[in-house]
Amino acid sequence: MKRQFDDLQIGSIELFCLAAELSSFSAAAIAASVTPAAVSRSVSRLEGRLGVRLFVRTTRQIRLTDEGQIYFEQCRGALAQLVDAERQVSGQHGHPAGTLRISLPTPYAHYRVLPLLPEFRQRHADVRVETHISNRNVDFADDVFDLSVRGKAPDDSNLIARKLEDAELVVVATPGYLRRAGTPATPEDLLRHECIQFDMPSSGRRLVWTLRTDAEDIDVPTAGSYGCAEDVLGGVTLARAGAGLFQTYRFVVEEDLRAGTLVEVLKEHGGATRPFVLLYPHARHMSSRVRAFVDFLIEKKRLVI
Repeated sequence: MKRQFDDLQIGSIELFCLAAELSSFSAAAIAASVTPAAVSRSVSRLEGRLGVRLFVRTTRQIRLTDEGQIYFEQCRGALAQLVDAERQVSGQHGHPAGTLRISLPTPYAHYRVLPLLPEFRQRHADVRVETHISNRNVDFADDVFDLSVRGKAPDDSNLIARKLEDAELVVVATPGYLRRAGTPATPEDLLRHECIQFDMPSSGRRLVWTLRTDAEDIDVPTAGSYGCAEDVLGGVTLARAGAGLFQTYRFVVEEDLRAGTLVEVLKEHGGATRPFVLLYPHARHMSSRVRAFVDFLIEKKRLVI
């Protein structure tokens, strides 16, 4: 195998990644115990080798160019793999460390995973956690994530899928809205109500409400003057403001239901669920931090591998 990098180039890549993570040549210099000039020379050396600008520099700050962002994401992942490789062969692979990158949909992030992260880091203080909160699907081939949570497992044999839960759906509204508009008694009554709509980021299509009748899930047509896209929690906020009815996950509104600020309707047609699945790429040697987080979530959700 022909040698592609010398020690100086590897060191330059490490200093470049430090500067990108800290958004500062000075902070990177302090972290690496070198001078800011050494960091600047390293970045310039890389820019000369690649023939592109990696940073936009001003007197007050630096930021990555589009090319710099691509290079940073790839280099960061490559350096993390090198660290994991050293731990595996040196007997240190049992100690989770490094940066864990997780992509989460908004409701599951805010109500299920983010509240657990302080406990995870208490157990694994050397793991830094970065969360990407979005309802859009991620591509592990293009996006630098270790894990993601999504509503279903994609048709991708390169991914491992673990079901976290089947989350129960509920239809809710404020007492004030129900006093004004009445309480629906049947699924058909929803067509006469203001039903807050949500457009799915992956397809742009309206999310169909699902109810249960005679032990079977049925799709129910709804309509309304309010629509949300990207963040499904926007629909919950509208419902809390009295805008209309909204179908969401019980775990999102359980505090509202206990407090009486929201009321569940069509209870006799409840029980429908949607899944949440933990996804991560197949890997012959899973990094210790990924394994630690998978085990942690499985423990919290009382899953059996």
